[in-house]
Amino acid sequence: MPHQGEILQEAIKNSGISITRIVEEMGITRPTIYRKFKEETIDYTFVKRIGDIINHDFSNDFTSLQQSMLPFVTPVQKPVVTHTVTQRVTQPQQSDSDPAKQLLILQAKYISLLEAYNELLLKVYGPK
Repeated sequence: MPHQGEILQEAIKNSGISITRIVEEMGITRPTIYRKFKEETIDYTFVKRIGDIINHDFSNDFTSLQQSMLPFVTPVQKPVVTHTVTQRVTQPQQSDSDPAKQLLILQAKYISLLEAYNELLLKVYGPK
């Protein structure tokens, strides 16, 4: 089963829109997008922006298992309003014991933050 980066790459390929156009519109570099093609999970905002550029809806491309692993597809739980005060109980989060997987997740988050920072710099200072 292809991972999210492969699905993204295939959708771009099928769209007929060049990588050059996509990276220019997104304000990123070609190596950045090729790195995304290798990632198993991709940030929602990145996928959404590419979907807008190539006019593609990725919501049907990811399986329910892949969608459940996405950091952006977390179920929104609305708080229940009650008239009594209950003590807050926090359950320990289940951490993945695989350090390599944790490192990949952190790396993806770091790259995403760097790209957002670069976009902010472009908005504030404009292109060179």
